[in-house]
Amino acid sequence: MQAKDLSDIHAEVGPGGLLETLKHNIVPIESVPANSWVDALSKAVMSSSALASLSLTPRRKLLGDFFCEGDLGFIYAFRGVGKTWLALGMARALAEGGSIGPWQAHQVAKVLYIDGEMPADLMRARDQGLASGGGEVEFLNHEILFDRTEKVLNITDPGVQQAITGYCLDRGIKVVVLDNLSTLASGMKENDSFAWEQVNNWLLQFRRHKIAVIVVHHAGRNGEARGTSKREDAAFWVIALDDAKKHTDDKTGARFISRFTKPSRNMQEEVPAYEWHITTAADGGAVHVTCKLAQSLDVFRRLIEDGVTECTHLAEELKVSKGTVAKWAKKAIDDGWLRKKGREYEIIDGNEGL
Repeated sequence: MQAKDLSDIHAEVGPGGLLETLKHNIVPIESVPANSWVDALSKAVMSSSALASLSLTPRRKLLGDFFCEGDLGFIYAFRGVGKTWLALGMARALAEGGSIGPWQAHQVAKVLYIDGEMPADLMRARDQGLASGGGEVEFLNHEILFDRTEKVLNITDPGVQQAITGYCLDRGIKVVVLDNLSTLASGMKENDSFAWEQVNNWLLQFRRHKIAVIVVHHAGRNGEARGTSKREDAAFWVIALDDAKKHTDDKTGARFISRFTKPSRNMQEEVPAYEWHITTAADGGAVHVTCKLAQSLDVFRRLIEDGVTECTHLAEELKVSKGTVAKWAKKAIDDGWLRKKGREYEIIDGNEGL
């Protein structure tokens, strides 16, 4: 309805009716609703002493010491290295209150695994192969969703976001796995930091509800996570997987090294790198997972072989000082498999000199 000034009202009702009209339409100041943000700030802003005395519920640990309630974590690697194997293994450990490699779940947690790529039969086989006891992972598989509803998952859609969040709150979900970003965020420009905000704000809603999220993503040609680096700003930890299969004669299953390119905010010490080997039984049944500490020199060598050759870049990737890199390089040079050429290191071909 268009607002009217006093002259308009006066013209309509005449001098005698003006007072009566005002009596019935003037709203007392005290009954006007307070500005919502002004009211919110008056309730939420706290002094240091008030914050110190505030009773806060600590976030519970979920898996190992690095993964807690409300975390946003990323797992990335090149295609075929083992991203889904690790993410699904973590989901299974959380749903069963079990473990995956060195990481033990602290309690059973409800997990929703949102799968935007895998065929349903292959995901089922992997889930059953990793199962070791009670506990259920809930799956939202793109193929089954389309077969039953003809709907296509796209987490950039506010309606899809709202539906997933509502489902998680209704079902008491504590961990959501998004596998993978490329297939689930259709149409989003990966290098556009502004485009990322339409998903990032949604992910932060989970944190406010103490629901943790694991995002599975691909590595780019440079070996780093593909797309805008702004994705990692809100992340509590980031895990990169390096292909280890090319360094061994055993080509069965998935073999990779996990290393934290962004250390967990939940820990003061760094999580070490581990070498994983995941194989499926010959009959297609049980999945066998082995894990051991990765030797620092092995990770150092593999990074150089993958094209990270300068001391500064190696230190950044390995999350160590340049002095530590120099010590490893000296040992490798003394062992005869590395040399320094200008500012870069390069692997010495074992056939040189023959």
